[in-house]
Amino acid sequence: MALTNYTELKTAIADFLNRDDLGSVIPTFVSLCEAQVNRQIRHFKMENRATSTINEQYLTRPSDWLETIRMTVEADTTRQVELISRAALVDMKAQTLGATGAPRFYTNSEDSFELYPVPDGNYNIEVLYTQKIPALSDSNPTNWLLTDHPDVYLYGALVHSAPYLQEDGRAQTWAQMYGAAVQATNMTSEKAKYSGSGLTPKIRGLR
Repeated sequence: MALTNYTELKTAIADFLNRDDLGSVIPTFVSLCEAQVNRQIRHFKMENRATSTINEQYLTRPSDWLETIRMTVEADTTRQVELISRAALVDMKAQTLGATGAPRFYTNSEDSFELYPVPDGNYNIEVLYTQKIPALSDSNPTNWLLTDHPDVYLYGALVHSAPYLQEDGRAQTWAQMYGAAVQATNMTSEKAKYSGSGLTPKIRGLR
């Protein structure tokens, strides 16, 4: 049984459930699976970069953003913009009212990054972030997760079918197989990141 695209995935789900009357709800099982994997899987293929020229206090987050890995700004040199809490940013603003310059800190604010100090000109910002896995649909029939790890999709969708079908006996089986698939997917990412040449330790104070 092939599992290379959205149509084949839906067919496989129906086959595993031995049901041919679930065509209208199987896409919901898939969507619920995608919501869960976006919370549980962290893979290097989810990393993406966004660049922008900013000259104001707020920078809108990418629409597919899940987590920020690193933010940098180009001023005299390229340097990292550090994440701080909202409370810490409020304290800084109170102590240095009206401060402007190259952003050194940021916090998450609604659907934006709030920068501090407020930029006093145009600055190039780069955000390395974890992006959502592109959702499957008839117009987007495949993605890297389905191609590389189809068992995550299959068992994840089956997990969410169990409450709908009131099949508590199968729920544990699907959940165990889904959990194993997620763990294996995350492990392949870790292995890929650190494969090849060995890591070079960074020792402070030695030249």
